Amino acid sequence: MTYPRPVPLIGDATSAAERAGDPAGWAMPDDAGGFYAVVAARRDVRRYRPDPVPDDVLRRVLAAGHSAPSVGHSQPWRFVVVRDPAVRDRAAVLTDRERLRQAAQMEPDAARRLLDLQLEGVREAPLGIVVCCDRRTPAAGVLGRATFPDADLWSCAAAIQNLWLAARAEGLGMGWVTLFRPEELAGLVGLPDGVATLGWLCLGWPDERPPAPGLERAGWSRRLPLEAVVLEDRWPADDGGPAAPPSHLRAPGREDVVGARDEADRLLTPPGSLGVLDRAVDRVVALGRGDVAGGTLVLAAADHPVAALGVSAYGGHVTRDVVRAALAGTSVGATAAAAAGLGTVVVDAGVDGDPLPAARAARPAGPRGDLAAAPALTAADVERLLAAGRELGARDGLLALGEVGVGNTTVAAALAAGLLGADPADVTGLGSGADSEVLERKRAVVAQAVRRAGSGLAPERALAELGGPELTVLAGAVLGAAAARTPVVLDGFAVSVAALAAVLLEPGAQACLVAGQRSRERGHELVLHALGLEPLLDLRLRAGEGAGAALAAGLLLDGLRVRRATARVGP
Repeated sequence: MTYPRPVPLIGDATSAAERAGDPAGWAMPDDAGGFYAVVAARRDVRRYRPDPVPDDVLRRVLAAGHSAPSVGHSQPWRFVVVRDPAVRDRAAVLTDRERLRQAAQMEPDAARRLLDLQLEGVREAPLGIVVCCDRRTPAAGVLGRATFPDADLWSCAAAIQNLWLAARAEGLGMGWVTLFRPEELAGLVGLPDGVATLGWLCLGWPDERPPAPGLERAGWSRRLPLEAVVLEDRWPADDGGPAAPPSHLRAPGREDVVGARDEADRLLTPPGSLGVLDRAVDRVVALGRGDVAGGTLVLAAADHPVAALGVSAYGGHVTRDVVRAALAGTSVGATAAAAAGLGTVVVDAGVDGDPLPAARAARPAGPRGDLAAAPALTAADVERLLAAGRELGARDGLLALGEVGVGNTTVAAALAAGLLGADPADVTGLGSGADSEVLERKRAVVAQAVRRAGSGLAPERALAELGGPELTVLAGAVLGAAAARTPVVLDGFAVSVAALAAVLLEPGAQACLVAGQRSRERGHELVLHALGLEPLLDLRLRAGEGAGAALAAGLLLDGLRVRRATARVGP
């Protein structure tokens, strides 16, 4: 049974079905008053239909940008048109990271409001346009720039405005995305020195037709009256200065991402009513897995030579004990998995002693170092363990990931520092049951390991120098799951670092990830930001072993059941 669609009395009155039926239906009428109508109706669009933009329409929009005024007729703009899904995947990871970074700098209420907003459509829009400013001509050589050296950047901003207005006149939506570190966006599209970027423009047929600016409708800010911004002759003498404006493999294609949102738009409930859970459900649906009803916890276990340096509160036998309990179905991770309707697969990735016959074996063959004095793994072992993980990750249902290994928070901290170039002190925490003396030793070991191996390392080298066999298997499992479009629910710090290595290898893998929880381990928040993920749970869990991932997987399965069972509305 379907219900009549509730038509909002404010905001966008169109439905997904209307927008899908006529993607160009937002076009302006061709009359004398059209220009002011276009200016008044220009909006920063964040939601897009997957329909392609015809080449002739794109050319007209770009020509409008190229017709912008420029100081000294210098025409410093360059438009990098991005169609490659791999580049879009990398850009989407960068925007997700930056959104979380900015939220972390705000007061909690403002941060939550920010995280509720969709601020970009990098994955959905069929086209990206990176607007660049070629600044290699000396300012003194351009008429007008000797006195205002940044006028070339202003000229490029005028070109963006022309693009925006032309897009609106064509019925296209455009969004200006600045959720990037400029140097990261420049590196993404290979800009040479002397060429600056002004951000990423999303361009496509809009999947929203907002009557007012999005941040205004969200209560973030209001447009100032004209009188507040028009001054006569000079700045008021009694003004103490202007107040700052209020500022609070392959990923799924845009058809899949938009299709998931279309389906959610048909529910008899406000869009996004389940908050972060809705976003996670959308991610699973976009992978084509909206019908999953179960899954598997993959629990990878290994001991580590670094434990001999006094970095853990527990003896090495604990790894084997927990693995045996997991195989019996009685460890905390295995019992949490069973409660969530998940099976458990235990992987012996290097547990000391004889191989555990009931576990899947994926053990390193070469020598293993203690990180501080020698590399953790050989390059050949990294390749072999990644391949074993890929095979484990390619399965039906949800894939929850967990780990067991005395000393592996030290390994994870070193790997995080090596991948991110982070200060070892910022990623090294207490781990399980440690005290201040153990923490001091851990920090010293991690710092020594990073001095030896270096930081900002390529992922495979980082896994060899600073990783562990179970983390390498889990990185491979993420890659295998992404290739099979299997949703992956991450556990705590160590699992998230393994996932980060996978995403740095294949940025498209990020689209299959759901952060299950935010753990108490120092460094986890930094890694989640680097992944661009917001966790489902924040329970200050101390348990590892995939328990948090299993609990979150149960919540995600519940969310999928809610999505499937909720009443639908008609067109």
